[in-house]
Amino acid sequence: MATIRNFGFVAQLRSEASSHVIRYRNGRAKQSGRGLVFWFRPETASIAEVPMDDREMTLFVKGRSQDFQTVSVQGTIGWHVVDPERLAERVDFSIALGTGKLQGEPVDKIEARIAGIANQAVLQHLGQAPVRALLDAGPEALRGHLEAVLAGDPALTEIGVAAVTLRLTNLAPSSELERALQTPTFEALQQKADEATFEHRALAVEKERAIAENELATKTELARREKRLIAEEAANARDRAAGIAEARQVEAAAEADRIRTVEGAKAEAEQQRIAVYRDLPPAILLGLAAQQLAGKLETIEHANVTPDLLAAVLGEFRKGPVAIEAR
Repeated sequence: MATIRNFGFVAQLRSEASSHVIRYRNGRAKQSGRGLVFWFRPETASIAEVPMDDREMTLFVKGRSQDFQTVSVQGTIGWHVVDPERLAERVDFSIALGTGKLQGEPVDKIEARIAGIANQAVLQHLGQAPVRALLDAGPEALRGHLEAVLAGDPALTEIGVAAVTLRLTNLAPSSELERALQTPTFEALQQKADEATFEHRALAVEKERAIAENELATKTELARREKRLIAEEAANARDRAAGIAEARQVEAAAEADRIRTVEGAKAEAEQQRIAVYRDLPPAILLGLAAQQLAGKLETIEHANVTPDLLAAVLGEFRKGPVAIEAR
């Protein structure tokens, strides 16, 4: 805002570098520039101050798609003055010479014009496609269309204003439609989650089945091996028993052969001994018998030999063994 100091019939104006000041006299521009400082006579001058800094305005449009669904668009449009003298001719930027303030609301008029152009372009874009296509395309498609419209619209060019930036922050349907559109996606995601859960459970069941099969196969193999070991142990036991029986048979046969050999030897010796005794005279046999008897008796206190016994003994030398009484 320009600063004006009054000194009676004259005044001084000091403007900022961000403002373009135009001083008119008798309907003609006498001075024009940015950051001017000059003296003027208030009763004969008219001054306009055009802001040259970049301005931003809010964009909010609610329209309908081709399938009659409500869609909201939000964003900001940045603009600035390209030709301040032309703008001052088309829009009133005159200031009060006593205070230096703008007498009207020229900036609001410019932004209203920009908003009208942008709103019309947005509504046109929304009405050319169904809501699903608009949402799938996103705000970029609309931003490109809106930039082209603002750049080429003569309503802005003829007043010396240009849109320099455009940002769209949101392109969304109504809350009810948004929930309706989210439902299939949510259901699809839920279905995928359920499928994943089912797959995990199926995989877990399959793993448990595989583990059970492995355990059963292991148990079966162990049982088979145990059965084979038992059979081998039984066969070994039978072989050991057969070996033991065979060894015992061999031992018994050997023992029988030994007994037969020993007994045969004894019988043969006895036969030989009897044969020897058979050929001896009776007297010798009697003496041998007495000798054997004496060897078996521990003590003999006295012996009685009667004449009858002696005669009998002598007689028996010719007949056979004699009984001897010993005491």
